[in-house]
Amino acid sequence: MSAESSTVTSIRPHVLPESLLRRFDAPGPRYTSYPTADHFAEAFGAADCLRELSQRAHGPWVSGPAPLSVYVHIPFCESVCYYCACNKVVTKHHERAGEYLAALETELGLVRNALGSAQVVSQLHFGGGSPTFLSDAELDRVMLALRRGFRIAGNAEISIEIDPRTVTAARLAHLRRLGMNRLSFGVQDFDARVQQAVHRVQPFDSVRELMGSARDLGFRSINADLIYGLPKQTTDTFARTVEQIAELAPDRIALYAYAHLPQRFKPQRRIVADDLPGPADRLAMLGGAIEGFLDRGYVYIGMDHFARPEDELAIAKRQGRLHRNFQGYSTQPDCDLIGLGVSAIGRIGANYYQNAKTLAEYYDALGHAQLPVVRGLALNRDDVVRRAVIMALMCQGRVEFESIESAHLIRMRHYFRSELEQLAPLAESGLVEIEPGAIQVTAIGWYLVRAIAMVFDRYLQGDRLRDRFSRII
Repeated sequence: MSAESSTVTSIRPHVLPESLLRRFDAPGPRYTSYPTADHFAEAFGAADCLRELSQRAHGPWVSGPAPLSVYVHIPFCESVCYYCACNKVVTKHHERAGEYLAALETELGLVRNALGSAQVVSQLHFGGGSPTFLSDAELDRVMLALRRGFRIAGNAEISIEIDPRTVTAARLAHLRRLGMNRLSFGVQDFDARVQQAVHRVQPFDSVRELMGSARDLGFRSINADLIYGLPKQTTDTFARTVEQIAELAPDRIALYAYAHLPQRFKPQRRIVADDLPGPADRLAMLGGAIEGFLDRGYVYIGMDHFARPEDELAIAKRQGRLHRNFQGYSTQPDCDLIGLGVSAIGRIGANYYQNAKTLAEYYDALGHAQLPVVRGLALNRDDVVRRAVIMALMCQGRVEFESIESAHLIRMRHYFRSELEQLAPLAESGLVEIEPGAIQVTAIGWYLVRAIAMVFDRYLQGDRLRDRFSRII
């Protein structure tokens, strides 16, 4: 049986036994990378990143290096959303963007000097914060700098996250003229009480009008972000939000579990913990959303994504070409990622890096004509092998032993003897099937796929700081 037929088309909400619910009501990584970013260290810095960029530029390529993915972080927001865990600067002073864009151009120049001007970009994503904090002229400035620094492919995916509260149809038209072809709407929830509790009020009608405008303008794909587990949410209110999103019919839907970590993220301290739904309600919201979207024709891509069958993400899933990066599931091949801007994360070869997390540090490094990289990680052989297994679980729900063995010259049953033993109780609970030559995530296992992947995470063994992650359920 194929991975898709066993984990996508047949999946329906299940009532997990109370013992499983208690067992997996625990924090765990989302695995947008492996190893996860909390294991980056200052031992990998700007000089190391510069070396890897130069090595990519001068590698022994036959027909040039593979295309790049580029992420640009715009940290500014006009108001704070209490649930937010992003790196952001809350301000109504739009003049602050000028200094930031100048620094961004300096960083881009340093990267270009190391890479050369022939690098092709097949995927470009603007995130934040709120990228639409920038004016039309400022967005023009950023895109001009990017086109000078890279060769953006004619068929490139160019996407931007938008705040429906601050965007008009005229602004969407300007984004389209700049070449952007994908939009991600930050919706989270349509219930008025929930919106007030998280300080993000945006009526359904205004989002509907904007999505209609985006379609009229010819955007290739429209995504909507939802969050379950927010304060004041109930299974009934979230079911209504699911119905409303389905009515809007976005091409893709990202459904995230809220991670309440007030000790790490100050805005979350304004959320009343007693207003948060419990694990059973969270599971019911997740199950109801999965059933609701599947019944309306969406394909369940994986842990947190849905797509229409004709969408490129669904096609990639069917063809076994799905990948996962710092922005979530992606159709792009497993390519290098250039992260630009404060706190941005990138990947070059078998290396991860992250920029300074504060504007002061970011500006200081660039003021001295240095890359603002402050930490990172050079993956070892074991990291690379485990990354392949974890990403296969997260993207396809299946690990073929022969594929891993031939790519990494190991024997799965010997290399992962301990991990396969740890999977046995999960198999007994119906989450996975351990075949002679493969590991298969079951329909019910998709609810807890992070827990399955965690078995192969060497860094989590004996880790006492797991509470820095969001909860699995």
